[in-house]
Amino acid sequence: MTLATIDIAIIIGYILVIVLLGYLVSTRKNKDMDSYFLGGKTIPWYILGVSNASGMFDITGTMWMVAIGFIYGLKSVWIPWLWPVWNQIFLMIFLAVWLRRSNVLTGAEWLKTRFGEGKGAILSHLVVVIFAIVSVIGFIAYGFVGIGKFATSFFPWDLSFAIGSSVIPSTHTYAMVIMILTAIYVVKGGMYSVVMTEVIQFIVMTIACILVGFVALNAVTPEQISQFTPSGWDELFFGWKLDLDWSNYIVAVNDKISADGYEYMSILMMLMLFKGVLVSIAGPLPSYDMQRILAAKTPKEAAKMSGIVSLVLFIPRYFMIFGLVVLSLVYLSDDLNNTNGTIDFEMILPYTVNNFIPIGLKGLLLAGLISAFMSTYAANVNAGPAYIVNDIYKRFINKNASQKKLMTMSYLSSLFVVILGITLGLFIGSIDTILKWITAALFGGYTAANLLKWIWWRFNGYGYFYGMITGLVVSMGIPVFFPNASAINTFPILFVLSLAASVIASLVTPACKKEVLMDFYEKVRPWGFWKPVYQWHKEINPDFKSNTDFLRDMLNCGVGAIWQLSFILIPIYLLIGQYTNLAISIIVMVATSAILKFNWLDKLKNEPQ
Repeated sequence: MTLATIDIAIIIGYILVIVLLGYLVSTRKNKDMDSYFLGGKTIPWYILGVSNASGMFDITGTMWMVAIGFIYGLKSVWIPWLWPVWNQIFLMIFLAVWLRRSNVLTGAEWLKTRFGEGKGAILSHLVVVIFAIVSVIGFIAYGFVGIGKFATSFFPWDLSFAIGSSVIPSTHTYAMVIMILTAIYVVKGGMYSVVMTEVIQFIVMTIACILVGFVALNAVTPEQISQFTPSGWDELFFGWKLDLDWSNYIVAVNDKISADGYEYMSILMMLMLFKGVLVSIAGPLPSYDMQRILAAKTPKEAAKMSGIVSLVLFIPRYFMIFGLVVLSLVYLSDDLNNTNGTIDFEMILPYTVNNFIPIGLKGLLLAGLISAFMSTYAANVNAGPAYIVNDIYKRFINKNASQKKLMTMSYLSSLFVVILGITLGLFIGSIDTILKWITAALFGGYTAANLLKWIWWRFNGYGYFYGMITGLVVSMGIPVFFPNASAINTFPILFVLSLAASVIASLVTPACKKEVLMDFYEKVRPWGFWKPVYQWHKEINPDFKSNTDFLRDMLNCGVGAIWQLSFILIPIYLLIGQYTNLAISIIVMVATSAILKFNWLDKLKNEPQ
């Protein structure tokens, strides 16, 4: 598979322009770590929101979503609930406000406001720093695998080379070249460079998505889609079982469904809801998503920033994803059915783009998809080093370091994260492999301790440390001892063990200091089991009010999840020609938008009353 000269020129020209622009922006002077990692908390919320959406528009995830869209059809919209995709709704409704009120630089530093000082607080601090660095490196490796497979499918040059007796394949070489080019401006410019280039990249990606969607609309009819898909493929809902039988179409798809373990979709949905709510309340991973919340000017702007992500991301992204899905169904099904051996479904996206997107538009689309990778990669590279410099070097090694010294350490830490991420990527062969590791080890180990830190006053730094360690150790051990067990099926066991470790460790060690708990509760004002702390405040100030918004927040989260889902369904129904369902989805979008306007947005405030 090769590209036309004009397409190659568009892609290379675009990459060089972005790198040059990012480098020019990076010459903006970063006075301190706050400006390097958070843009000085001066960037408008809507710019941060578009930047955050750009970081989530990653090429590796897009390849995976095209693959599951091909296999599961309309039902594939439920599968990203594994993350869950609607954790952005929980952030928008209440968590972003709680996080931003802390006014800190990193998620690890935030723990000081919750647990104070002392051995337990230090242990909690260290474990979240390790977790943050590991997760960022994991996501960089995840991107490395995707961009390498993607680039090799299009560029005509064989860039493989030998080092001793080992051969570095073209997939790795392409990934390293693109990562190094992006690192040129990310390492030097920090968050300001990342955000400004991401906004431009998001505009390019959106244009490419819209154009691809219209190509699919003109090239594929609903009748053709029905001809190449089994019964139920174009239906959103399901029974006890998935009931998708590809035997008369592409036999290998049935094998893939069986391997994924999604036949009993109703059980999977119950587990996803159970996990999703807990993970969402636990809050974001200590990565670029949290970084943009902490970079917002005010708590209110942090909430609106999280809200705009869903608003701008899903319609254009799914217009492209399902545009490629229907093109591949109609024009690639025969080829796939005649393939000998196992089908690499992750390669459906590059196969479809290469064969059915016209010259010129192909170059623009590929430039947009490479932009998606650069955005996600840049966001992670900028997020991880903050924990190394602020939470390790500054706190434990050189407390009196000058700003110049801290900035030098920031540059070196960024390079360190890039090198480790690339090194890990060299040893991973499949997107699905690292995706399952991220959702299992990272999200699984993170949930219990980070849920309790919000809702239970007696929870302390020791509980956080032992809960996180237990979750990480168990989740990493499950694939070794139970290689056939899926991450979602083992999550309840993982959660219970981590929860037990958190609770037991908290109860057998002293509670956090009274003044620390009172200050946290007054500043952040979470809901949950905080009655003793609330009573302490009432003794000092009889007019003190607790947070009674739990039911309203949960109602808004439920409405928000439906609101977000409507953005996903609208482009899909348009592409597959289900215009009645399209109209219903638009009505649902308008209705849920109105509810959120009056029951969430109008009631947002920067500080508790």
